[in-house]
Amino acid sequence: MASNISPKSFVYTELQISVPFEKAPWREVNPTLLQQPGLLNKTWLAGVGNQSLGGMYAFDSIEHAQQFVTGYFPSEAKKIGAAQTTRVFDAAIVEEASRDMNTVHFGAKPESTPGAFVYTEVQVNVPFGEAPWRTINPTLKIQRGLQSKTWLSGLNTNTLGGFYAFDTIENARNFALVYFPTEPAKFHAAFYTRVFDASGVEEASRQLHSPFFI
Repeated sequence: MASNISPKSFVYTELQISVPFEKAPWREVNPTLLQQPGLLNKTWLAGVGNQSLGGMYAFDSIEHAQQFVTGYFPSEAKKIGAAQTTRVFDAAIVEEASRDMNTVHFGAKPESTPGAFVYTEVQVNVPFGEAPWRTINPTLKIQRGLQSKTWLSGLNTNTLGGFYAFDTIENARNFALVYFPTEPAKFHAAFYTRVFDASGVEEASRQLHSPFFI
């Protein structure tokens, strides 16, 4: 892994299982992940309320991300008998918008260790060049407890989304339940949100060079 390379693709995964993270097999999985072509880093995700397992990955190319979600990851999900969610995002086109939100995925240093993560995706088809991120970012910056956001633009779908770091689960949950639904409403669009506990995934994520835990 070369963590100093700017990512060209992001991958989000979540498994339909309920496993307390301290019992998750990350020590067995991480060595294999370190061998995946093009993987720059991974942040482990532990679902709040449902104890799902997932990850936010950065890759050096879209091709390597596609290879990961069509090859390695489905085979791992099959081994444990779990249904899965995967998404691939174009990272290059969101760099400017994400840098404006202090994202660690493009080199910003985290000011403090996150207590929670939020994943969002809005069911729209908006090429990112037409996305209103310049209007949205100033409002995001004043959300209580928000440390950073990485914008997400769906490969082949142009969905709009984000991966956020928060200081606490309480502030992350408040964002997902109160503020965020007001944004998709402007598009008359359905949306997807997930809140994750960051407090227990630090060791596992550090092994995979997560930029949130340096």
